[in-house]
Amino acid sequence: METTKKSEKELLLEFEEKINGEQKIEPLDWMPEEYRQHLIRQISQHAHSEVIGMQPEGNWITRAPSLKSKKVLLAKIQDEGGHGLYLYSAAETLGVTRDQFIQWLHEGKSKYASVFNYAALTWADMGAIGWLVDGAAITNQVSLQRTSYGPYSRAMVRICKEESFHQRQGYKIMQNMMEGTKDQQEMAQDALNRWWWPALMMFGPHDGDSPRTNLAMKWKIKRETNDQLREKFINKTIPQAELIGLKVPDSNLELLTDGTYKHSDINWDEFWQVVNGNGPCNQQRLAHHIKVHNDGAWVRESAMLTSLIEE
Repeated sequence: METTKKSEKELLLEFEEKINGEQKIEPLDWMPEEYRQHLIRQISQHAHSEVIGMQPEGNWITRAPSLKSKKVLLAKIQDEGGHGLYLYSAAETLGVTRDQFIQWLHEGKSKYASVFNYAALTWADMGAIGWLVDGAAITNQVSLQRTSYGPYSRAMVRICKEESFHQRQGYKIMQNMMEGTKDQQEMAQDALNRWWWPALMMFGPHDGDSPRTNLAMKWKIKRETNDQLREKFINKTIPQAELIGLKVPDSNLELLTDGTYKHSDINWDEFWQVVNGNGPCNQQRLAHHIKVHNDGAWVRESAMLTSLIEE
């Protein structure tokens, strides 16, 4: 008996019914090319961010103030590398090889989170990165556990658990410094001053300025918009700062009657400068990744050869 080939319109209807019914889209399922391309871009950028984000922290391993803090930082960096591997694996299910993702990164065709183009100048920055940057990441990633693409959703479950540890570790560093000397308190406040705005930029442009948001929401790749996530982060983080005596660097902050905060807008000129490759450490971060990737080529080749021999 002959089967009738479904039209693209029929396939799209079934695809959207599946998404509206809260069913996951899996790698072998039919999907619109625009959906696949959006996922390729988003998941690979997420993976790149995890790996590039290891650089400012790795710079502090040898300068951590105690053996315990060194061990915790090493564990955190190891986690970030693992997150990158989970996400590259999820992205590969969309039909693009990991080598291609890396090549796009090195050619500047694929981005990573703008926040990792800022320098980590003091040990307090390790606290600010863990508390603010990983805190912003968790705010976004908790909702990504419910994203419509199955491999991405499942990867986020473990990542969120580990990011929660990172956020607490960072906040503990800031708390310890605020309980220390005046110099340590000033160092913690300085780190907050420098990382607050880049952390808010992590959520991306305002909803009206983000051309991909509508489809991402329609297809449940994202569950909350950039602005919704940013507001959620702001409202939960300001009380955390105040609890340990830190002051968020925004002169226009005002607690409203509904428990949310009125605040200043982001310097979007700075945001786009960094996104377009002109941030403080853009060239340094990418050059380092390219060098290490090239230096490690022999390890990948040896592993591949060993695998072929074992087969």
